[in-house]
Parts: sequence; structure tokens; C-alpha cells
Amino acid sequence: MGEHSYDTLLVGATGEIALPTPRTVAFLREAAASVRRIASICLGAFTLAEAGLLDGRRATTHWAAAQELQQRFPRVRVEMDRIFIADGPVWTSAGMAAGIDLALGLIERDMGQDIARAVARTMVVYHRRAGGQSQHSAMLELDAKSDRVQMALAYARQNLHEPLSLDKLAEAARLSPRQFTRVFRAETGQSPAKAIENLRLEAARLMLEQGRLSAEEIARATGFGDRERMRRSFLRTFGQTPQNIRNASQPLVTI
Repeated sequence: MGEHSYDTLLVGATGEIALPTPRTVAFLREAAASVRRIASICLGAFTLAEAGLLDGRRATTHWAAAQELQQRFPRVRVEMDRIFIADGPVWTSAGMAAGIDLALGLIERDMGQDIARAVARTMVVYHRRAGGQSQHSAMLELDAKSDRVQMALAYARQNLHEPLSLDKLAEAARLSPRQFTRVFRAETGQSPAKAIENLRLEAARLMLEQGRLSAEEIARATGFGDRERMRRSFLRTFGQTPQNIRNASQPLVTI
């Protein structure tokens, strides 16, 4: 590396998967011996993997390319549904927008949460997603089209801590319970009860990854009522307990 020294080396990417040149691979391998950390955004994970820097490590990339990353580089422990992952000194992120979350994560690691929040505000980023958060959104997947269903979903998100009966949702949509159920299923492909459970799960998962509240507090705040009911829902949907998801969201540290 000659006269150059680096603290953090960030690898970007184009919109297509492209193999790095031998010169780039050689540079990264040499750099890895002296830099404090290396990070990639989106398809940049393929460059790190080609250089062997992801071997034996957890890593992520854009969901549309995650399977190919795993197939090309079987020694990489690809986690296909994460915003970003820090495994020791190597950080990887999902799509381009997730690079902002990764950058804020780097700042938080170095400078603390208060500085990271201040930077986020300056960038007009109102919420930094946790690394372990899913690349998919329950609200986006619902894809409600009518104002009435959207009003019901907005009401639900604002009141997840309360019991959300069919009557309350229908009232928020200004429809009868029977009309609401029919319209909701036609627009979203889900029953109201299933959709509400998914919104609760998404909110609870984010709170678990942020690590500020206990599982019992999260269960109450998201409307599950108690920790055991939340645990059963997590196992049914994710195949993992809340504690496992919380542990997986924490960056691994190597000495």
C-alpha cells in the first residue's frame, strides 16, 4: 500500500454484478492486513468475496443477488434478509439505501448514538434501521390501494399497543365489519387479523434489534400482551425466538 494508510475502506458497486480486476483483488487483500475495517454497499459484497475477505463470515447484499452470492462463494455465510451486517472488521449492506444505514452504524460504533442521531437529522433521515432489520416491509407487502384500507392500516400502526378488533379497524375505515373484511382481503390478499399480526411482528422485531427494551416491554408495546404470546408468533413466522433474533442483530466482534 506504499505511503497510503486507511482507517475504513468502503467498496461500492455498479448496478450489475461484475468481477473485480486482479489488481483490485490484490489491493483489497493487501489493505485488509492494515485497515481497521472494510465495508461494502450492495453488490460490493461480491468484490469482497472475490478477494476472500468474506470467507467464514456473515454477510449480506441486495436480496435479489443474495442467492447468487451464496452460490458463487459457498464459504460465505450469506444472510439474505438483512439491512447490514458487521462481522468483526468486515461490514456489508443490502441495496444502495441500506448504505446510509451502514454508514450511520459505523458512526454509532465510533461516536455513539447521540452523534449518529445528529448526523441522521442532518441528512434528513428520520429513522436509522437496525442492521438485522428485514429488507422487506409488512406495510409495502400489503399494498393497500383504497383510502379506506389505508386509513385502517394507519390507525393500526399508531395503536399497535391496543387490542385491534375487527370492529375498530372497520370503524377507522368507515365501513361495516363485513364490507371491511371483504375489501381488505381483496386489496391485500390477507385477512385483517393476519395483517395486524405481521405489523406487530415487524414493530417488535425492530425494537428487539434496537436492544433498548426488554422482551416483556416490547410484547406490551406492540400489542402481543405478553412475552410468551410474542414468542409463539415469532416461532410460527420466523422459525426463531425473539431472543435469537436479538442476538443475531448484534454485530459480531473479533479480537
